[in-house]
This record gives sequence, C-alpha cells and structure tokens, in this order.
Amino acid sequence: MTDSTELLLSSTSAPSKGKRKAREFRENIIQTLLLFAAVSSVLVTFGIMEVLVGESFRFFINPELKEVGVENIWADFFNIKDPQWTVLFEEKHFGILTLLSSTLLTSAVALIVAVPVGTTVAIYLSEFAASSLREWLKPILELLAGVPSVVFGYFALNVISPYVRSFNENIPGFNRLSAGIAIGIAIIPIISSIAEDAMRAVPNQMREGSYALGSTRINTAINVILPAAFSGIVASYILGISRAVGETMIVAVAGGLQALYSWNPLEGAATISAYIVQVTLGDVPFGSLEYESIFAAGLTLALITLALNLIGFFLIKRFKETY
Repeated sequence: MTDSTELLLSSTSAPSKGKRKAREFRENIIQTLLLFAAVSSVLVTFGIMEVLVGESFRFFINPELKEVGVENIWADFFNIKDPQWTVLFEEKHFGILTLLSSTLLTSAVALIVAVPVGTTVAIYLSEFAASSLREWLKPILELLAGVPSVVFGYFALNVISPYVRSFNENIPGFNRLSAGIAIGIAIIPIISSIAEDAMRAVPNQMREGSYALGSTRINTAINVILPAAFSGIVASYILGISRAVGETMIVAVAGGLQALYSWNPLEGAATISAYIVQVTLGDVPFGSLEYESIFAAGLTLALITLALNLIGFFLIKRFKETY
C-alpha cells in the first residue's frame, strides 16, 4: 500500500514540476519582452535627442553664420529687444522668440478652450452620467482624438476662421485664434478621458461620506472628487499642453506661415512646428544653414515640452502627497 502511494505521488508530482518550469519559462520570456520594449523606448528617446542636439550644435558653429552677417548667434538667437526670424530671407536673423511667441499664444488659446470644456465633460461622465450613457458617450468622445490633425486644420480654416471674421472683416483668414480654437477642440478628448479615469478611481467611500454629511452631487464633485483626483487631472492638462505645443498641421494650415513677432491672436504667424514644415517641403538644400536651423528650433520645442512634463511631474507628486 505504501509503495503504490509513493508511486502515485511521484507520478503526479513530475507533471506539476514540468508545468511549473514551463510557466516560469513563459514568464521569463514575457518579462524579457517587456524589458526590451521599455529599453527600446528609452533608447529611441535618447536617439531623438542626440540628433537634435548634434544638428543644433552644427547650426550654432556653422561658419556660414559670419558670411550672412551674424557675428554672435547666441545674442541673435535669444534676442528679446528686437526678435526677428528671417532665416529664409537674404538678410538673416535668428530670433527664436518670434516663433516661440506664436507657439505659446496658440497653445494658450487651446488651453482656454480645452481645460474648462474637458474638465466639465470629465465631471459629467464621472459623477452624473448613467453607466449606460457613459458607455456610449466616452467611446464617441475618444473617436475625436483619432481624427487627423490636418482635418482640424481645414475645419479651422473653413468653419472657425469665417465665424471669427464675421465679427470683424479686417481679421485675416489665417489667424492664430482660429488655429488655437481648433487645437483646443482636438485636445479635449485627451483631457476629458484621463481626467475622468482619475475621478472614477476615487474610492466610493469618499462620495458616500460626502453625501452622508448632506452635500449635493455637484458639491461632492467639486469639493471632494476634484481635489482627490487632482494629480490625475494635472497629468491630463500636461499631456494636453504637450500636444498643443507640438501641434503642426493645424497651425500650418490655419495659423499662417509668416514669421511675425506679435502677441495678437487675430494675426497670422508661424509657430515653431509650422516653420519646420515650411523648411522641410523640399525647397531648402539639405545640410544648408536654413536646413540646420530647423533642428535648433526643434530642440527649443523639445526643451519646452520637457520643462512642462517636469513641472507636471512635481505637481503630481506634490498633490499625491497632499491628498
């Protein structure tokens, strides 16, 4: 009886041990693939930055700068008193503030549109909409994020811009206000979807406790849910800002391609990304001073995005510790 029991145990333990080794092998393969994906993302990021920094360095030490009359590229590049960006003209100036002002202005207009609308949509979907209605509305809203940006550009040019010009015919057809509004519409799904997920992650005990103290649903949403989910909401804002700052086709189609230093949103002017599109159309020789200038502009845009993400990271960390 004892021998048969030991034989039975040994026969049943062998397959389980083999299955355990097979499972561990599969888990090691999956872990290796995940590690490879993570490392690849980091390497690609470093590769992009290496290209931007390397080509920008070549731009700043280019001997052609003195030939075109630029004695101090750093003073010209960071010129605040009289910024001009006339790289494609015979008399060349490289004041990046000209392009940077348009980029920041269109992004500010986009945030004015997207932040209140996106946050309101997130509050409604999280706290007021029925579950069946939410299942329909959220996928439809997220479909907006899949619309190509060039479509938003033509929408801004043919719908938003004529509406803006209906108040004043002197407003040009290409203006940064229309482009900024279109960018704001494009980033609403990003803000609303991430913010709604953050609000839904707040424990129901906090809602029930607020209701037990006599608070209404709107008071609970504003005074309890929003502070508790603020770190996730800030993350949605940062992602929206990053998309707005780096938007290319909307501003290229509807914002204008003239490098103009102005803080008036009713005027048309090129952003950093729109200038890059303009240069890469093929009319500028490869390796020329004009061609290398797009890398200096792109590096500036990348540093702005990096700064915004760092600010968002510290804000998220601070509010996580607070709440």
